[in-house]
Formats: sequence, structure tokens, C-alpha cells
Amino acid sequence: MTKNFNISLLAGDGIGPDVVGEAVNVLNAIEKVSDVKFNYTEGLIGGASIEEYGIPVTDETLEIANKADAIFLGAIGDFRFDQLDPAIRPEVALLKLRKSTGNFTNLRPTKVFDELVDKSPLRPERIKGVDIMIVRELVGGIYFGNPKGRVKDSDGEKGFNTMVYTASEVRRIAKIAFEIARKRNKKLCSVDKANVLAVSQLWRDVVIDVSSDYPDVELSHLYVDNAAMQLVLNPGQFDTIVTGNMFGDILSDEAAVLTGSIGMLPSACLGGEGPAIYEPVHGSAPDLTGQNVVNPIATILSAALMLKYSFNLNKEHDLIDNAVKAVLKEGYRTKDIATEGSKVVGTKEMGKLITKKVLEAANVTC
Repeated sequence: MTKNFNISLLAGDGIGPDVVGEAVNVLNAIEKVSDVKFNYTEGLIGGASIEEYGIPVTDETLEIANKADAIFLGAIGDFRFDQLDPAIRPEVALLKLRKSTGNFTNLRPTKVFDELVDKSPLRPERIKGVDIMIVRELVGGIYFGNPKGRVKDSDGEKGFNTMVYTASEVRRIAKIAFEIARKRNKKLCSVDKANVLAVSQLWRDVVIDVSSDYPDVELSHLYVDNAAMQLVLNPGQFDTIVTGNMFGDILSDEAAVLTGSIGMLPSACLGGEGPAIYEPVHGSAPDLTGQNVVNPIATILSAALMLKYSFNLNKEHDLIDNAVKAVLKEGYRTKDIATEGSKVVGTKEMGKLITKKVLEAANVTC
């Protein structure tokens, strides 16, 4: 019996449509090799929506997106709209989309393919085999805490923000992190600053409490400064990391550098009552639109994450992951990951190569 999945397709701005198109081609290949059917509903978001409707996202688009089983997003942002009021710039659409779905968890996998170890700023022996999942709390912490602002008093002007987490907020993100760690290598490192911050002391206490429900998962703790150092000194020690909003923001960007290119990094936002959102980490790069030079792998791997975490299609996730590995093993590279002697191809060519490998894995004629 065919399994049907409804996907809200929001290609967005700049190179968004370019890379999303290649990911959809790969998903079409999955339909040919597995008993699944993907139904797409397209919508405008970001600058594309501003051009059409005058606002970065319409209520109708948000409503349609929230009725889907998953939301697949390209990229948002275009320098043509930089002069607009901040309240109606393209990037506002992403915040509204996240709020409407209620997603509070950001998944940022950092996987170093063996074929790309030479692209990392770290030595090959230090980076080989690295496969880390960072689970970042997305809607709490210092970015959202009150009071905040800037004031002037007798001592002059000062600015302030408040880091706040409730036990329930920590508990829900911890549960997701333990569940993910359980499906990986059963190792979870919780990152905080419990030696200094009261909010981190609460964080650590709650994570330890939740750990009693997951006796099969090995739990460890690191202070954020040490974690940042260890990501460079010995990234292979990590499997799954859970941390708060600001620490996760910093550590996930640091981890991203390990792969050698942001064009290799997928992401997901999930955990809310609405559908999860899948998107590449990279931006919209409007100056590269339509030039067939950008790397579609991050978007294709985001599609693979969607199959795994929203649709429970683990075999199909692995098909895409293995297809990417196979293409890289044969020496094909987009410009951002090219090395001496590699076969440099464009966006469309890379997408076709990965699509072909998916079909070949199931002995389907292209």
C-alpha cells in the first residue's frame, strides 16, 4: 500500500528554487524505488512573497504550510529588500513560520564525509569519521528572556538581556535529545555553564532528572567554553549534543566549519504541534541565482532528514545519504568543495548524479 505524504514546498529567494528543485528530483527518485508518494503544495515566502503580495508571508501560506506533514524550505533573503522596514523584510517570514508551527528544537547535524576530509580546516586524522548531531533549544534563553533593553542612568548607558529557562522548557528539549541519542550511538553530552549561571544549574538538574528515563543513554556534561575547545581538539568524541539557544547558536556554527563548506549542512526545526521545517543551513546567495554553481547537497540532505524524522522512512533516508557518498567517492564536486583533481560540476549536474545513484541502488533504469 502506497504511503502518501504532503509536503509544503517553500523555495523562497535567491538560490532557494535552484537547490530545492534538485532535492525534489531526488525525492521523485525515492518514489520510484519505494512505495511512497509525495504530494507538494507550493507557496511564496520571503522576498518572493513581498514581490507578489507586499508582505514576507501571507496568512494563507502559513495556513497551508501548517496543514502539511512537513515543510521543505529553500532560503530566505534578498539584498533588494534591505532598505525595507525590519518588520517586513524577508527574514521575518522565517520567524513567523517557526512561531506558527510551535517548533522549539533545531537539529544541526555535522557529518564529515571521508571524501571531504581535506576540505576541513582540521587535520584529516582529527576530523575523519566525525558525525555529530547538535540539538539546540530554539525559542527560549537569552534571545527571548525579559527584561531586556538599553537605558541611561547616572552611570551612563547600559544594555541588558536576561537568560531564562523554565524546567518544563528544559525537560521537553532534553527528552527529544535523549530520543535522538538513543537512535544514534547512545551518547548525549549536555552543554551548559553551571559553574557560573543559575539558569544552567537548573538546566543540568533537569537533564539529569530526565536521564533516569533513558538508562541506556550515556550522559555527560561540559561547560560551554570547554565544549567549544573540544570541538576543535577532538570532535570525534561527540555523538549527540544538547544545549540552550545561545550556546547552540555558537557551537553549531563552530561545528559547521569542520565540514569545510556550509553547502554540506542540512537542518531541521521540530518538536512543536505543527509540521517540522527542513532547510539547508546556507543562505539565499541572491548574487548566484540561476548560475548553476551552488552546492545542492545541504538541501538534498535536508530532504533525507525529512524522510527520517517526519516520515519514519529510515531506509529511504539511507538511500539518499549513500547516494551522496557514492557521488563524492567518484570525485564529483561543486565549486565550494572542489579539490585538486576533482571533477567540478554545477548544481544541476550534482543533483542528477545523486538522483542516478538513488535509482541505481534499487536497480531502477533512469
